[in-house]
Amino acid sequence: MLEVWSLPFMQRALLAGLVMALLAGYYGPFVVQRGLSFLGSGLAHAAFGGVALGLLLGLEPLWVAVPFTAAVALGITWVRERTHIRGDTAVGIFFAFSMALGIVFLSLKREYTAEAFTYLFGSILAVAPADLWASLALLALTALTLPLWGRWAYATFDRELAAADRVPVALDDYLLAFLVALVVVVAMKLVGLLLVAAFLVIPAAAARQWARTFLGMVVGAVLVGTFSVFAGLLISYGYDLPSGATVVLLQAFVFTAAALVFRRAS
Repeated sequence: MLEVWSLPFMQRALLAGLVMALLAGYYGPFVVQRGLSFLGSGLAHAAFGGVALGLLLGLEPLWVAVPFTAAVALGITWVRERTHIRGDTAVGIFFAFSMALGIVFLSLKREYTAEAFTYLFGSILAVAPADLWASLALLALTALTLPLWGRWAYATFDRELAAADRVPVALDDYLLAFLVALVVVVAMKLVGLLLVAAFLVIPAAAARQWARTFLGMVVGAVLVGTFSVFAGLLISYGYDLPSGATVVLLQAFVFTAAALVFRRAS
């Protein structure tokens, strides 16, 4: 079975999946702890609007989806911070708006191409070198944010106290939203719009069951993501199953097992 890793497309899929496990494990705990789990789903649907616009214009969908989704993420953050509208309501508004735009853009193209369905359902086994380089570039960008991790974690657990200590929490909110948007766009090509939010949320939620510190939660989320990618690719290849869905189902299995084993006494 291990000879499967000698296949070039499986090697690319594994590398891309491991990079996404690192990225989702790094950002997922911030999304979960801040109560923004719906944000991943909303940004995924926003990204589809950008993909549809790229297809309509005849451009590379990924490069159109990146600024489109980033703009939506910043818009959601602005509405949350400058109005009395709750975060989930703001996400819902932009969610519906972006999907409606995507449907209009695809109708103007007058055909639903196979590429559009690739973004809907994902195709990690068909990952192209350009997609791999995009994920590696995002990983390098994330590495540059490591000095900010401490203050992000501080504001995640006590935003008011962090602001009192002159931590630029508003600026950090915009930066985090922007980076999560980039992760969503890249992950959407790998696991699909319908599963990208789960990939961002489930590993972090699973790690939360046993982690005693926020750093432990991040490490746990990375480990869950890494295991699910490695095992999910093997299972999907061996049984001819959709690879992205198999990975997410394994993550859900790990979460369920963790919730049962580490459940808190009521």
